Amino acid sequence: MGVLDALRQFRLIQWLREERQSRKLILFIVFVALLLDNMLLTVVVPIIPSYLYNLDESADMALRNDSLSQKGPEGSFHTIVSLYDNSIRLSSSNFTTRPADPVPPTLVVTKLQQNSSDCPQSSSRLLNENVKVGMLFASKATVQLVTNPFIGPLTNRIGYQLPIFAGFCIMFLSTIMFAFSSSYTLLFLARSLQGVGSSCSSVAGMGMLASVYTDDEERGHAIGIALGGLALGVLVGPPFGSVMYDFVGKTAPFLILAFLAVFDGGTFLLVFFQSQKGTPLLTLMKDPYILIAAGAICFGNMAIAMMEPTLPIWMMETMCTRKWQLGIAFLPASISYLIGTNIFGTLAHKMGRWLCALIGMVLVGFSVICSDSHVMSCVAGMVDSSMMPIMGYLVDLRHISVYGSVYAIADVAFCMGFALGPSIGGSIAENIGFPWLMTIIGIVDIFFAPLCIFLRNPPGQEEKIVSFIGLNNCSMKTRSYSAQGTYYQGESMDPEYDDYD
Repeated sequence: MGVLDALRQFRLIQWLREERQSRKLILFIVFVALLLDNMLLTVVVPIIPSYLYNLDESADMALRNDSLSQKGPEGSFHTIVSLYDNSIRLSSSNFTTRPADPVPPTLVVTKLQQNSSDCPQSSSRLLNENVKVGMLFASKATVQLVTNPFIGPLTNRIGYQLPIFAGFCIMFLSTIMFAFSSSYTLLFLARSLQGVGSSCSSVAGMGMLASVYTDDEERGHAIGIALGGLALGVLVGPPFGSVMYDFVGKTAPFLILAFLAVFDGGTFLLVFFQSQKGTPLLTLMKDPYILIAAGAICFGNMAIAMMEPTLPIWMMETMCTRKWQLGIAFLPASISYLIGTNIFGTLAHKMGRWLCALIGMVLVGFSVICSDSHVMSCVAGMVDSSMMPIMGYLVDLRHISVYGSVYAIADVAFCMGFALGPSIGGSIAENIGFPWLMTIIGIVDIFFAPLCIFLRNPPGQEEKIVSFIGLNNCSMKTRSYSAQGTYYQGESMDPEYDDYD
């Protein structure tokens, strides 16, 4: 009733400020941030290949029309195609009484073909789109890869609120640019700008969650829910983009995402955190256990990233696919990823996260080789939901428990997969074909999998191991979170006091 009363009395902002220390509200904000980021990441997958191909075709058509219109100055003769008997007649432009210029036969045939089929008219041009689309898709991850090492230490110094809010603002600007851009250069710039916004929101968001969920099991569950937002964005993005693009137009899906960015950014303004000084980024990058976890995230997602630019073009070339079908093709794989992240976010803690990552990497490899995108996406979600909590656990066990830098490394690994995948995948698919591309990345995943065994029992600082044992032997419901200086009421940390309840 308190929430309803606040709504009735137009005191929603006041209620949100009172609830700003709630972990559920923080989880909701991070969930929506990852949803927005990955919807914008994947909504362009079915739109860009078709849109760029149509742009190139329109440019060529305009050049042909210009060349035809420049032929034959005034006073010369033109050819006229008779629709009555299909004969061709010569006519001087000085005494032609037709209101419109004659249409060349080749243009008539081309227009009829375009109206009667969705097949691309130039297969060679379509194959050349592989590299252009791959480079455009990889630009976001490449920029994010460069930005992350600066965002991680920055969050340790100034806190999470400014970077994540800046991320919302930058993603809003990027979304508006996508909506109204009509050239490859502007689309490339919008995609690159999205990488800066994604770096700010994802690194600060994951670090924020790790700081308020200090219990390892709760943290794994919360990160699993947050990754559900990522999975939901991957799930909804391609079909949403393809259907809206085919039936409404290119601008509409991006305007809706821009509104979502404004909504989540405005909500986040009501949540603030203090900052702490953590372990230097270079020290974390020298930790071999963190590097193994980061490598699993990178190679586990690289196969999915390789499919983004190559699969729509392959479908257009071989199936004459309509625009809305290009995004629907990603729907089963996205559902599998959503299922994988939600199931293994909690289950991995009981099974052992290292074991889930090991099994997941092997299954990713075989599913890629067998071209089974459903299994590949499910086990990729299994790897992500296992490795993301491990990154926070390794910092707790071996370093200072401040999480901005370690999740910057995790995001760098994720971006390396999505940077190398499209950029390398487009050129490899053009030279050796799509099936061989999937086979190569599958073999890499299988060979990397045994390294996850080292994450089974990583060594830590002696005093931290003692504190971890003490926390595991206590049933505590009163928890102090130094990141925001608030306390959650519940049972005593000492089990002896529980007898008084």
